[in-house]
Amino acid sequence: MTRVVVVTGTDTGVGKTIATATLAARAAADGERVLVVKPVQTGIGGPDPDVPDVEVVRRLAGVDAVQLVGLDEPLAPDTAARRQQVRIPTVREHVVRIRELVAEGQHDLVVVEGAGGLLVRLDAEGGTLLDVARDLTFALRRRGADGVVSSPVEVVVVAGAGLGTLNHTELTVTALRAVQVEPAGLVIGAWPTDPGVAETCNRTDLTRLTGVPLVGVIPAGAGELAPAEFAARARAWWPGPG
Repeated sequence: MTRVVVVTGTDTGVGKTIATATLAARAAADGERVLVVKPVQTGIGGPDPDVPDVEVVRRLAGVDAVQLVGLDEPLAPDTAARRQQVRIPTVREHVVRIRELVAEGQHDLVVVEGAGGLLVRLDAEGGTLLDVARDLTFALRRRGADGVVSSPVEVVVVAGAGLGTLNHTELTVTALRAVQVEPAGLVIGAWPTDPGVAETCNRTDLTRLTGVPLVGVIPAGAGELAPAEFAARARAWWPGPG
């Protein structure tokens, strides 16, 4: 059965794309066929466009990656779409498309990377990555021969290292649990080379306060490495799960 990992961040700029690439590179090194899906990408138009996250993932991890929607301005997707005067798919449509990709059986692992934080609106109807994670979790669950119901979907939360991360991470974990989705793990997306007291304490307190294991710590600047070196180090940064 194809595994699905939904990668969300506690905020924008916490290292979600590099974390996604780390997971993808590690899985690819294990011989898994990996597909990364970015439902919505903003900020890729205008005179100074951002590099699409899927391009970053392809370069670092060397895996398949697809972007379903691209919008010009670096804003929340619903705002960017409204200003651009374009219709974007609903979260329901994204879930259908992701389920189709899973059902095709072409990949062992499908990684779904969100945009910004968990409650950033991805469509004009108020749909968020929280809805994507919940709907995929319940849509893909199966009852085994022993009667136990399980789902191939895991949700990983990428958090910052510095001040504010405890609050942001607890809010994100609480929102997931409110829809009966238990996070599989936390990942610190950009660990500083010279961590201070706040970062050092947070590294311990993230798990103590949320009850979610810290499964990965990715060094700041990892995305600047050459792809071969990035892939070689990926497992050390994020041993698992996911």
